Formats: sequence, structure tokens, C-alpha cells
Amino acid sequence: MSTTTPADWQARPAPHTAEDWIARAAAVAAVLATDAAARERAGATPYGEVALLKDSGLVTLLGPVEHGGGGQNWITAYRVVREIAKADGSLGQLLGYHYLWNWAARLVGTREQWEHVEAEAARNRWFFGGAVNPRDRDVVVTEDGDDLVFTGRKSFSTGSRVSDVTVLEGVLEGTDRHVFAIVPSDSAGLTFHDDWDNIGQRLTESGSVTIDGVRTPWSSAAGYVDREFRPRVYNTLNVPTIQLVFVSFYLGIAAGALETAAAYTRTRTRPWPHGGHDRAVDEPYVVDTYGDLTAKLWAVEALADAVAAEGQELHDDPDAVTEQARGDFEVRVAAAKARATEVALEIASRVFEVTGARSTATAEGLDRFWRDIRTHTLHDPVAYKRREVGRWVLEGELPEPTWYS
Repeated sequence: MSTTTPADWQARPAPHTAEDWIARAAAVAAVLATDAAARERAGATPYGEVALLKDSGLVTLLGPVEHGGGGQNWITAYRVVREIAKADGSLGQLLGYHYLWNWAARLVGTREQWEHVEAEAARNRWFFGGAVNPRDRDVVVTEDGDDLVFTGRKSFSTGSRVSDVTVLEGVLEGTDRHVFAIVPSDSAGLTFHDDWDNIGQRLTESGSVTIDGVRTPWSSAAGYVDREFRPRVYNTLNVPTIQLVFVSFYLGIAAGALETAAAYTRTRTRPWPHGGHDRAVDEPYVVDTYGDLTAKLWAVEALADAVAAEGQELHDDPDAVTEQARGDFEVRVAAAKARATEVALEIASRVFEVTGARSTATAEGLDRFWRDIRTHTLHDPVAYKRREVGRWVLEGELPEPTWYS
């Protein structure tokens, strides 16, 4: 990665508009792209890359302007994630998850809680991680006077060692009530394990974590007032919001695959000796494939942008979010997730058809795009996303709010 310093970014005009922030993300992506394939092969913890996200100000995108944040909305955040993911899928995921965990205080917490968290996060340029794996119910939360004590283990903890703060989740002992709280990532009892060894998204620091008696004040339990949770329909918007984060970095990775492949085809792919063309870019099947894949990508990007705008209307008036509005939005998100998954996988696979055999060399790193998409799209079965859409169409059935819908 090219060396940059905080001063390099401070010397640039500060972003103000959505377009400015997207341009800033593109500039950061250009830095990340310089050695993305080599860094992905090395699999080293991305301390420098996260520092770049901080130095450039991208981590403060959703934060309040009065505390040094960008004051932007989710429409812009999704676009920024896409830009970063074009260069580095892992960093796109890390940034997208950071935005969600930063926003989780607003989704779940009281006004006093989220105003405090957002102000501190913007002022200090916190980077968020999350030990929130809904399929693991093995973190127990006990009470000790005015404190809560988290104990257990999570098999995934995205962001882990590169984060400043971590969102913990567990079940209050003797109940079925989940508790979320934000703690410093260097808290006593919090041990991140270097055991993330998957084929894709290799730099997301998504290994397991041991939570051994991590303490936090009861007052930090998001959404709890006098030790009782105050539910709102808006609380359940965490799933469709992060599912659109997924869509964003899937589409970013797919766009990165197309751009990387196209550059290779222009400069290095050789025409088929029996095709009658002197350049690969004149081969009819090559031209057709790039046209086909680009059209598919543009179509699903347009759908994702439209759904993001629909979701922003709900974020703009949280107290007015109804079960019907939430359900209709989740169905639209499910449709975008299904199409993004299918199109991104197709693009990342088919680019090899138009780059040629030599493009499969490990040094080219073109395979990382498919490996990244394939790894994360297994997060939850896409068939269940199509099911949500189908049940809504046939029966008007709204998806039941769960950890995945």
C-alpha cells in the first residue's frame, strides 16, 4: 500500500457533499488498490489500512458534524462502501460493518446513549468491531451490582484486533433478553484469536473471541432504562440495514473484478489465433461478455440505490416506522440481496473467460474477487431471501423480524 500520512489527507479540501465523500472514498480506494492482491495473499492484519480509513475521515461519515463527523446518510454510506470494496473487499466489509455498529446505538439505544456514542466516535475517530454472531448463544450476561458481566465465546468477531471499540452481545442470565453494549477493544477479559483462515475476505479479522468476565456499566446496555428494555419497531431495522451493507460490498467487489479484468484484457489478453482479430478487445465474444456483465451490474446497482433511498426514509423518522413499512422494506432488501449475490458471483467467475489462461496466475490475484464474494454470500442462504419476496408477492406475508430477516 502506498504510504500516506494524516497530513496528506488534511491538506486536501474537506468533503462536504455526498459527491465529495464518494470522491474521497475513490481516492482511498486508489491507494488500497496499489498492492491489494499482494496484501490479500500475505493475510496480514490490516492496521495500516484501517489507519487510512481513519486518516481520510471515512470512519466519521455518519457522525454528527458538530463533533467532527461527515453528517451523511445511509445512501452515501452504501456508495462509499462500494467504492472501497472495488479495491479491497475485506476493507469494504470492515468499513460497512463499522458503519452498522456505529449506528447500532441509534437503532437500539436511548437518545442519551446514541448521542453520547456518536459524539465520542466522531471526535475520537473510533473504529468499531462487533462480537455479534446471532447463531452463537454462548455468551451469558450476569448482573453484579451496577455492572453487567459478559462471559463466553463467539466464533466470529469481525474487526477484532483493528478496532477501538467492540459491540458485545449476550443473553441476560435466566431470561431470553439480549443485551448489546459497547466496550473498549482492549478491555480486560477480551481476547481476540488469530484463527480466521478462510478462502476469502481474508483481511476482515473475523476470528473467534473469548469474553472472560468483561464488565460494563448497566447504563451502557443499549435501549435499557431502569434495567428494562424499551422496544421500538425501529430496533429491528438492524438486519435490513446490514443486509444492504452486504449488497454494497458485493457490488463493489464485482465492479472491481470487472475493472481489473477489463484493464487486463486491454493490455495483456491475446486474441484467439483462429478468430481473425488482431486485438482481444475486438473479439465479438469478449465485447459481448463485457457488455452483458456490465449491464447486469448496472441494473442491480440501480435496484440497490433505489432500495437504499427507501430505507433512508425510515431512518429519517425512526419513531414512525411501522411493522408494515419495516416488512415491505425488508422484502425489497431481500430482492436486492438475491440479485446482488447472483450477479456478483457470475461476474467474478466469468471475467476469466475474457482475460485468458494467463490471468489465472497467482500473482494476478484475479481470483480474490470470486473468493471474497463466495465466502461472504454464504452468510445466509440466498434461497431464503427469494422466499421472503415470493411469500410477500403471493400472500402479502411480511418477513418475521429475526437475526437474518
